[in-house]
Order: sequence, then structure tokens, then C-alpha cells
Amino acid sequence: MNNVSTISVFFLSGLNETSWNHRSALFFLSLMCYCITVLVNVCLILIIILDNALHEPMYILLCAFCMNSLYGTASFYPKFLWDLLSPVHMISFSGCLLQAQVLYSFACSDLSILALMAYDRYLAICRPLEYHSVMSVQRVIKLASFVWLTAFLITGVNIFLTSRLKLCSPYISKLFCVNWSIVSLACFPNETYINGIVANISIIIYVLHGFFIVWSYMYIIKRCASSIENHAKFMQTCIPHLISLSTFLVTILTDIVSNRLSSTDLAETLQNFIAMEFLVIPPLMNPLIYGFKLTKVRSRIISFVTFRSK
Repeated sequence: MNNVSTISVFFLSGLNETSWNHRSALFFLSLMCYCITVLVNVCLILIIILDNALHEPMYILLCAFCMNSLYGTASFYPKFLWDLLSPVHMISFSGCLLQAQVLYSFACSDLSILALMAYDRYLAICRPLEYHSVMSVQRVIKLASFVWLTAFLITGVNIFLTSRLKLCSPYISKLFCVNWSIVSLACFPNETYINGIVANISIIIYVLHGFFIVWSYMYIIKRCASSIENHAKFMQTCIPHLISLSTFLVTILTDIVSNRLSSTDLAETLQNFIAMEFLVIPPLMNPLIYGFKLTKVRSRIISFVTFRSK
């Protein structure tokens, strides 16, 4: 146990089997992906902030969604790009905990914002007379701030408990730091009992978010089935939310199943792709989905492009 207190860095082994030729191609592909992700999210944020006509609850939540994407990807891409060019993949103990904190709070915040979006659409379609009194811009900003802070604090409790564990190995078989991968390095498994309880409570909280989203859309679909006007509103504003939700759930559940089940039979490339999905696909696709589908946003983009071309 002499090495228990000497672990100050972790070694990430997720790229060990990736050749240098493949790393070069992956670096340029990842850099391009990150640049596009930043560009489309920043553009959508600026369009919503600068256009007073878009200062409505639905677009405020979309703005928060894009900001959260920038927050989450910033904790992954820079380190990942650096590791692709480096022969040694290491990260400090505190840096590893910080990365896990940001990644988990990003994922939890995404689900919370999707829940707020579902509630916003529920009020707009099922209870339109109460909509403006319940979902004011100021209230939406407060709710978005609250769910982000809640996600950050819940994640923070998990990371704090992990930081107190005595670890016996500095090797993490991942591309980036994942809380449970750090916990699995504990010298004394009995000490991780509290970590497991808190982690399961956290999971339950966000599973309830998922049930709330399903409940909201059940009522929305029921209402839309009996009204042509509501059906049109559903197709225009709810379809992007459902696509974003589906993308998020598929990428997260795939990663969870991969982590919980034995992945020794999976090729490292496939393991890496599964791990990266929720950090690559939703932040890149969501702004494109909303930009093309929501009429107001699409018209602002077209008018801006047209104005610049004159």
C-alpha cells in the first residue's frame, strides 16, 4: 500500500492501440468536428441573443442548450486533441476530477434542459391560456440556471466522494476521466459503498427527468391528435426536441451499457467511439436540427446570409 498516497497523475490508455497514422487522421477529423461544433453553437447563441423577436422561452432554452454544449465539449476536445499528438497520455489527479465533474454535469444539465423544453411545449400546446403567465422569459432564465446549478452540485457530491478514496493504480482504460473508472481503482472496495449509493440516487433523479419528459409528450400527442392547429405546432416545435432527446438517450444509454457490461471483447476503436458519442453527436447535431427546423431561427439565418452576400 505504499503507493496509495503517491498517485498524483493518471495515465489514460484509450489510445494505446491506435497507430500514429490513424491518430493524424483522427486529429484533423476531430479538430474539424470541434470547430464546426463551436461555430454552429456560437452562431445560434448569437442569433438568439441579438434578435429581440427570439427572446421567448423556447429560444432561451435553446440558447441554454447550446451554451451547455460548449461547456461540455470544452472539457473533452482540447485534451483529446493534445493526446492524439502526444506519445504519453496523462492527466493530473485534480485535472481528472475536474474533467469528470464537467462531463457529468454537462450530461445531467442536457437532460434537465430537455425536460424544461418538454414542459414548455406542454404548456404551449395543452394549456395555452396559462403559458405566458407561467413561462415568462425571466422565469425560464431562472429555471435554466437552477437546473444547471443543481446538476453541477449533484455531480460535485459524487466527485467529492471519489476524491477521498485511496487509490492503488494510476491507470484508466479510457479516453477521458469517468467517475466510476476512478472509483474502480480504490484500494478498499468497501470504501466505495457510499459512492455507489449517491451515484444510484443521482441516476434515479435523472431517470425521473426522463419519465417527466415522456409524461409531457404523452399529453402533447394526445392533445395534438384532436386538433389540426396543435398538430402543426407539434410538427414545427416538438419534432426537434424529440430528435434531440432521442439522440441524447441513444448515445448515453449506449455508453452506460458499454461501461456496465464487460467490454473486453470489444475492439478499442469501437469502445472509443461509444465513449465519445454523447460528446460528439448531440453538441454537433442539435444546433443544425433546430436551425433547419424552427422557422424563426431558419429565417434569421437565411436573412443574415442573404444580407452578407449583398
